[in-house]
Amino acid sequence: MKKGPAAPHTSQARRGPLQRGRSRGRGWAIDTTPLRNRHYRRVFAGVAVTMLGQQMTLVAVPYQVYRLTGSSLMVGVTSIVALVPLVVFGLLGGAIADAMDRRKLMVVTSAGAAVTSALLAVQALLPGDGNLAVLWVLTAAVSGFAAVNQPARSAVIPALVGTEGVAAANALAMTVRQAGVIVGPLRAGLLIGLGDLSITYTIDAIGFLAAVFLLRGLPPLPPGGGVHALHLGRAVRGVWEGFRFLRTQPVLLMTFVVDVIAMLFAWPQAVFPELSQTSFAGDANSLGWLFAGVSIGSLLMGLTSGWVSRVDRQGAVVLIAIAVWGVAIVGFGLASTLWLAVLCLAVAGAGDMVSAVLRSSMLQTAAPDEMRGRMQGVFIVVVAGGPRLGDLRAGLVASSFGVTMAMVSGGVVIVLAMALVAVVVPSFWLFRASGADEVAEQARRRMATD
Repeated sequence: MKKGPAAPHTSQARRGPLQRGRSRGRGWAIDTTPLRNRHYRRVFAGVAVTMLGQQMTLVAVPYQVYRLTGSSLMVGVTSIVALVPLVVFGLLGGAIADAMDRRKLMVVTSAGAAVTSALLAVQALLPGDGNLAVLWVLTAAVSGFAAVNQPARSAVIPALVGTEGVAAANALAMTVRQAGVIVGPLRAGLLIGLGDLSITYTIDAIGFLAAVFLLRGLPPLPPGGGVHALHLGRAVRGVWEGFRFLRTQPVLLMTFVVDVIAMLFAWPQAVFPELSQTSFAGDANSLGWLFAGVSIGSLLMGLTSGWVSRVDRQGAVVLIAIAVWGVAIVGFGLASTLWLAVLCLAVAGAGDMVSAVLRSSMLQTAAPDEMRGRMQGVFIVVVAGGPRLGDLRAGLVASSFGVTMAMVSGGVVIVLAMALVAVVVPSFWLFRASGADEVAEQARRRMATD
């Protein structure tokens, strides 16, 4: 690719305005330096315009399913309908993102999601409030498009902002996502209450359509390994190669392992309904506050994440942040009042935001460019599957031994597990952002000799 503005991955782009901006801004406020890069602004704006609609759709779909069937079981089945393509196409999407121009892939998948969301709006207008089978098919399609889009979108960040700008770029994107998580459901509830279910899907479609026009303005973004012809066999083989590569890279592997531990042993949402009907039954809208708690903490941390983007000892801070998550969940399990429970959840959310930003940054910088799509595909599967496994564990333990035991035991396990990881996998504890390029180069050389 040509040097200059059309090639934002050059060393000049990596070391120029980003370093100058960082030297001027050492405060706690979120680091907005990546937004000076016009190419990253397009990607960020694409996330911003789609996030509100996506969160609204996540509320509208289960509501419509329940209205059609009157069955909570069918609502649960719908979650699986969305999860399966997310897992399958998350892995395949990562392999595809490592084989074709990532800009083109983002444009195609955003267009597909726009069309599918528009069809969701149309089916909501059908007689009888829609059709369950059609709704499931379209829900699976939206999930599949998102699963292919996200690895490509994450994989291009280092090429756009350079290695030293990755953490700040991730913090910006995750902060706007958290804002969407809070505002989207509230807006969806308002529109649904007014009887405008189809409008929620229409807003989602408009957001994806806007993203298409934004992403079309990016330069070509081929993967480091070059563009290859696409077919199913190559994609499946690419997934297998990604897992084989991951097995040889303890730092990258542990970014997934520590998150699975955190979600499996301390994801708290399964106990919220019980607490709202028992311990906090006297508090108005206790269920809403419990569900908002983690997101409130994540959003506040995102807005004050300037220091996170400057962390060099990323591995150590990830382990500490997850340990904070564990301690906060212990506090949540012991909380006797709603305000204290929400405060503990907010602290947990802040720790999770720090962990998520830095783990994403480690994946994007310590993996060779030709593997970044596949690493992000695995990341999607872990992020999607971990909380669901956590809900299952929390529900089983809470039903047998109570909510307090479920949360406290999980939080303690997490703290001990993070200490164990620091001892058993010292390369993760010692990982520095300043050494990420060297780690990626070592991984690339090992790939060449395998």
